[in-house]
Parts: sequence; C-alpha cells; structure tokens
Amino acid sequence: MQGAGETGEIGREALHVGVLQSGSTTGKHEDKTVDGEKDGKFQVQPRWRKFLAHVGPGALVAIGFLDPSNLETDMQAGADFKYELLWVILVGMIFALLIQTLAANLGVKTGRHLAELCREEYPRYVNICLWIIAELAVISDDIPEVLGTAFAFNILFKIPVWAGVILTVFSTLLLLGVQRFGARKLEFIIAAFMFTMAACFFGELSYLRPSAGEVVKGMFVPSLQGKGAAANAIALFGAIITPYNLFLHSALVLSRKTPRSDKSIRAACRYFLIECSLAFIVAFLINVSVVVVAGSICNASNLSPADSNTCSDLTLQSTPLLLRNVLGRSSSVVFAVALLASGQSTTISCTFAGQVIMQGFLDIKMKNWVRNLITRVIAIAPSLLVSVMILSFELPFALIPLLKFCNSRKKVGPLKESIYTVVIAWTLSMALIVVNTYFLVWTYVDWLVHNRLPKYANALVSVVVFALMAAYLAAVVYLTLRKDTVATYVPVPERAQAQAEAGRMVSCSAADEDQQPAPYRKDLADIASI
Repeated sequence: MQGAGETGEIGREALHVGVLQSGSTTGKHEDKTVDGEKDGKFQVQPRWRKFLAHVGPGALVAIGFLDPSNLETDMQAGADFKYELLWVILVGMIFALLIQTLAANLGVKTGRHLAELCREEYPRYVNICLWIIAELAVISDDIPEVLGTAFAFNILFKIPVWAGVILTVFSTLLLLGVQRFGARKLEFIIAAFMFTMAACFFGELSYLRPSAGEVVKGMFVPSLQGKGAAANAIALFGAIITPYNLFLHSALVLSRKTPRSDKSIRAACRYFLIECSLAFIVAFLINVSVVVVAGSICNASNLSPADSNTCSDLTLQSTPLLLRNVLGRSSSVVFAVALLASGQSTTISCTFAGQVIMQGFLDIKMKNWVRNLITRVIAIAPSLLVSVMILSFELPFALIPLLKFCNSRKKVGPLKESIYTVVIAWTLSMALIVVNTYFLVWTYVDWLVHNRLPKYANALVSVVVFALMAAYLAAVVYLTLRKDTVATYVPVPERAQAQAEAGRMVSCSAADEDQQPAPYRKDLADIASI
C-alpha cells in the first residue's frame, strides 16, 4: 500500500519510465509518512469527515468576487438602478460556480493545475504569451484591491493613501506567512475575512430595512430599463468572472489527498462542488447586500442634493462620506472595516494566484517569501499610479484552455464532463466573450468619437487598436480550434506498473486501486516549507 510520503514522488519517478508528470516539487522537504493503516482509515471515514477535509478552497476563490472593485461596481449599480440589476449578480454567480467547478474538477482529475497543463500542451512562445496575459490579469485585479485596503487604512487610521499602499504590501506578506503552517490556516483566515464582510453589510442592511418584495423582484425578474443599464449590467457580470481564479482553484484542490480511483475522484469533485457552492452563496448574499444598501440610500426621497450628486459617481473614497451623512459616523466605520477585510483578503488571494501562475507556466523554483515579494512589487507600482486594465480582455486566455482540457480524453481520460455541462459552459462562455468584445469595441468607438485629438493621431491610434484586436481574435480562434496533442492522463494500473519498474513494489489489484492516492502536491499544501 502506498504511503502519502511516497506519493509526492509519483510524478518524478513515473517520469523516468515514460509517464508524464509535471509540476513544481520542492526536492528538499520531507513528506510525513502515512502508513497503510491510516490509508485504510481514510477509506472508511464517514462522509461528513471526508467533506470537512475538502472544505477551504471555495473560500479563497469566492473572496475574489468580493474585491473592492466589485464592491464599487455593486454600489454604482445600486445607486443608478436600485435593485433592478440584482438578477445579473444571480446569473453571474451561477455561471461562475459552473466554471469554477470545472477548474476544481480539472485539478482533481489530472493532478495538475491549469497553468501546468498549459505549459505541457502549448508551444513555448504560446506559453510565454499566456503567462504574460495571466500576470497582467493578476496585476489589473490587484490594483483596486491594494487601493481599497489603502483607503480603508486612511478612513480608520488617517494614514495617507500612498503610505497605505506600501503598508498593504507588508501586511499581505505577513498574513501569507501563515502558509508556513499549512494552506488550511490561510483558508481559515480568508473565511474569517469573508464573514466579517457579511456581518458589516448585513448590519447596514438590517438598519435600512429595504422592501423584501422589491429585492426579490430585482433578483428574479430580468430588466434593463434606463440609460446605461446594459453597460452597467455587463460591468457587473464581467466583474464576477476573474481569470486568475481559474488557475487558483485548479491548484488549491491539489492540497488535498484524494485516493486515485474513479470512484474517489468523483466523490472528491462532489465534495468540492458542495463546499464551493456554500462559499458562493455567502459571496452572493454579500454582493446583493452591497447593491441593496446603495440602492436604498441613493434612491431615498429625502436625499440632499449634495448626497444625490455623490450617488451619481460612487467611489470607494466617496461612499464613507455618503454613509456618514445618511446613516451616521458608525456606518462609515463599519464600511471601512468591510473594505479592509475585502482588500486584505483579496490581495492574499491574488498573490497566491500569482505564485501558482508563475510556478505553473515557468516552472520556476524559488523560496516563497521571494516569490511573494516579487508578486507584490509587480503590483505596487501600478497601484501607486492608479492605472486600470480590463479583465474581460484577458478572460478567454484562461477560460478556453480550461473548457478544452475538461473535455479532453488526453487530459482526463474517461473522467470527462457530461455533454450537457460542456455545451452549457461553452455556450455561456462564448456569449460572455462576444459581449465583452463588443463592449470593448463600443467603448473605444465612443472614445474615438468624443476625444479631441487631431485626425492623424486618431488614425494612428485606430491602426494600433485594430491590429491588437485582430491579434486578439486570432489568438482566441487558435486556442479554440487547436487540438490537444499532449496526453497526460495515466490510468491507475499503468501508474502502479511505472512505479514498480522504478523499483517500488506496488500492487495493481482492484482492491488496492481505490487506495492509490492522487499526486499530492505538498508544494501547494504548505508552500512556505521550501
């Protein structure tokens, strides 16, 4: 029977006998030995204990839907359209749950995360491009998170925003140090931040007491009335799907020890689906409460002209002042606490994702404090300059490989997703890509019509923009139509045979197959031990 201490070596040993196993391995740490008796106990554990063993990754992923930029988008949607766009959040969360479930399943079924699979499948120049795009996605999402945390420090402790940005870097590195004690400790901290946000916004909601009927109607009756409703809905929907979360989720599930049989793998996929659904429900309710709070305040009949003007352009800095004027000083402090929890937790999630992306695409082995510092430094310069990048542009380059790998026999063997899941996922994904592309083009055309640049400057900018757009569309088509060529799925008997040839006596009997652990990624479960 295979011990868990030996499973960390499965990929490296199998590689010498023709079984492809990628992924960063520390080579210096020692896994704890788990004897056959403990493996046997795992097989007979009650379901609730097995479920608890899988709880955690969902919180790290769901917190990405609660970053400061999402909160700002939610607040503006509520201020402009009250509860009318709540249905967009509902649809977006359902779609996000579907996509994130596919990402988790991919990691469980293959023993590799999405970035590693991309590195194995695509040519080097394609991988470099995908890595750059993924890093840009992390940076562009990290900018509002760092600034949101800095604004919270400014509101609570009167720290200048520039100093708050720098303080955020150090506080994030400090919290990431918890990884030294295992990934689950970090997941617990993120969950605590999430419930802190829930307590803050639910408290604001209970004070306002909005009409339950109007809230339910906005949630289940689609409507896009009023100028700018469609654009606001696209922004609201696009903010929910974050590219780096696809890489992160497929990696987080590898920190759990899943026995390597079809039955156990499918059971693990179910457990991850349940725990992710619970985390998403909490995230959904928080997003709804933010929209409802802003909608209730900004659409009140007794709102002063100054506060009404603030509602027309709500930002992370102006919202506390609005809350103080309408609900009192304590309300602005509560918002600042929620903003601090949002910014700090999502910067941790983003940094963790940056680690996964760098390791997966480049297979760079370095100490984690160095990797964390690099990821923070990359994001801090744009944060200080308050630059903005568009996540919707980068989404297809993570989403398309994920959808293809999940239904590739060369990647997951017989563990492919059902045809219904595949069709729904591809249909919704293509619709989202088309809508985002249209929105980007429409935004550029609107800018082109209303800017005051000379005609030759507009012509030059247009040539560059349309060249980039053509390259973008060509890349999307390439990723969509390219057939997978690298087979990474290895059946259990073949893996056991490969280990036997490498000098390990492993039984291939049917009774032992259910206890063959999947490649357990110690580097992802306890990264700081490098």
